[in-house]
Amino acid sequence: MSSAFVRRSLRSYRTLSLLLRTSTSTSIQSRHHSYLPTFSIYLSRLAPPSPVNPCSSALNFLQETRRGYAKGRRQTKFDDDDDDDEEVEKEAGNIAQIVNIGPMVKATAVSQMEAAIDSLSRELLKLRTGRASAGMLDHIIVETAGVKMPLNRMAVVSVIDSKTLSVTPYDPNTLKELEKAIVSSPLGLNPKADNQRLIASIPPLTKEHMQAVCKVVAKSSEDVKQSIRRARQKALDSIKKSLPRKISDSKKKGKDKGASESKKDKDKAGPSFSEDDAKRLEKEIEDLTKKFIKSAEDICKAKEKEITGG
Repeated sequence: MSSAFVRRSLRSYRTLSLLLRTSTSTSIQSRHHSYLPTFSIYLSRLAPPSPVNPCSSALNFLQETRRGYAKGRRQTKFDDDDDDDEEVEKEAGNIAQIVNIGPMVKATAVSQMEAAIDSLSRELLKLRTGRASAGMLDHIIVETAGVKMPLNRMAVVSVIDSKTLSVTPYDPNTLKELEKAIVSSPLGLNPKADNQRLIASIPPLTKEHMQAVCKVVAKSSEDVKQSIRRARQKALDSIKKSLPRKISDSKKKGKDKGASESKKDKDKAGPSFSEDDAKRLEKEIEDLTKKFIKSAEDICKAKEKEITGG
């Protein structure tokens, strides 16, 4: 390649670079951009055939410079306004992310209500009635060899008839400890040893004892109802907290950006769902509450009937 070609290429490169750096008008920049393809073709024609173009780096630089000018267009005031409009459209009046928490709230409420019913059943089993029941001795604690254990883990309790219980220990050596624990319980039973088991007769209840036991049943009924209602209230509070809240319009009205963002963070709640889903879930919780309260009432009525023998 001749030295004259190299000098002409470098002179043309310096001239074009100077024009691009000093031009300020968009139209002039566009006109210079339009010269680049022609200039590139002109340089390629001047170059003699060669497998490697020595001026490829200069041409690449010119192309990259032109690409950089095209991509580096400054944002104008109108561009900023467009971005703000898009941000307002996305944020103003929108509702927080929708998440279906219904199954979780409902399952938690059901679990708490079922626990209340189970606790009521265990408490009522401890009460002495006029009829023999295998579960009436479950709450009795037996101490043997310095270890305390529930009676139902140390013996099998079975009903011989409506007035008689049989207690058969797993270990015959604990028969004395079982007898002592039953006698010490508030049930008022006096078991007798019969070979390797205990026989306990259920004495008839006096009128005063029946009334006292019925009062205990009534109090247990009210306690479990309160527990069920508390579970309902917790579920309703969870639903209320998860209702969607609209974002403040302070951003749309052009107020301070920092204040609007802090307001936005404050207004945005966590997981939420639609108002229709909330109303439907509230109705389901109310239906569950009525169902479990009725179940508690039925259990207590059955226990009172068992106590009075009615």
